[in-house]
Amino acid sequence: MTSFLISLLGVVTATNQVLAASQFVADKTGIRVPVKVDRPASADPVEREYQKLLDMDNEAQSEVDDWIQKESAFAEKGASLANVTLNARIEQRFAPVKKGYKEFLERHPEHVKARLAYGSFLNDIGEERDGVAQWEKALALDPKNPATYNNLATYYGHNGPAKKAFEYFEKTIELSPKEPLYYHNFGMLVYQYRQEAKAYFKCEEQQVFDKALGLYQKALDLSPKDFPLATDLAQTYYLIKPFRTDDAIKAWDYALTIARDDIEREGIQIHLARVKMNVGRYTEARQHLGLVTNAMYNGLKERLYKNLDEKQDKTTKQIGPAL
Repeated sequence: MTSFLISLLGVVTATNQVLAASQFVADKTGIRVPVKVDRPASADPVEREYQKLLDMDNEAQSEVDDWIQKESAFAEKGASLANVTLNARIEQRFAPVKKGYKEFLERHPEHVKARLAYGSFLNDIGEERDGVAQWEKALALDPKNPATYNNLATYYGHNGPAKKAFEYFEKTIELSPKEPLYYHNFGMLVYQYRQEAKAYFKCEEQQVFDKALGLYQKALDLSPKDFPLATDLAQTYYLIKPFRTDDAIKAWDYALTIARDDIEREGIQIHLARVKMNVGRYTEARQHLGLVTNAMYNGLKERLYKNLDEKQDKTTKQIGPAL
């Protein structure tokens, strides 16, 4: 299965598909876009043509989403189609979209938004180098468009050089200091590429963690109800040594206050149990696990209870029985 199919499959099998689809678009294009957008009709014929092109792209993406969702359901029942067949259908479905973008840009080569959208489309279907070429052309046409820098920074973050990704994210934030997505993306890059970040920022690892956490927090300040962002921030603490217990608990507690349903709330209880178990607060960890009732978490609960018993038993043997 192609990387594009894997990415879309993650979207269509997510718990909250609308949110996941919106985030998928944001990650690919650098702009957070609602899944359904009612756009006013433009008086400009070029813009009307461009909007029709976007609609064609969106319709194709939606149809492919549906195919992948059905393929996932078939696979669960043991009736999956061959990947090569599905890939061929997808390639055929996207062919007129690709042709439409190319013909539009031949007629309107300086249309920055179209180049951005075409670059994202090419990136989505696995033609990353051609997608980057479109973004580079968009950057040359409009060097003050933050979405272009974000897209390129994301690409270079995945493919190198990391230094260029850092530079582009800094430029993105300079041009659009109120967009939380850009801080979030930059924070993920700093966190994931800590050695490169140490060299770029000329600092030690603890300062790199502080930098990543600061970027996450800035994003959350700008979008305080963003639950996935809040959980990304909280999970950052897992790899920080020495472990920052109070900060981690505070982050998970905040995520709990903005959780949108019982599944998310109980997921946070799992994390709080794990954090408190690892720092020896066993009674509190058990209390958190006691609040988890959804069957989907049964496996995690069993493993955590087992780990709790083992850790508590080991601690008791080390300090001796109570007198």
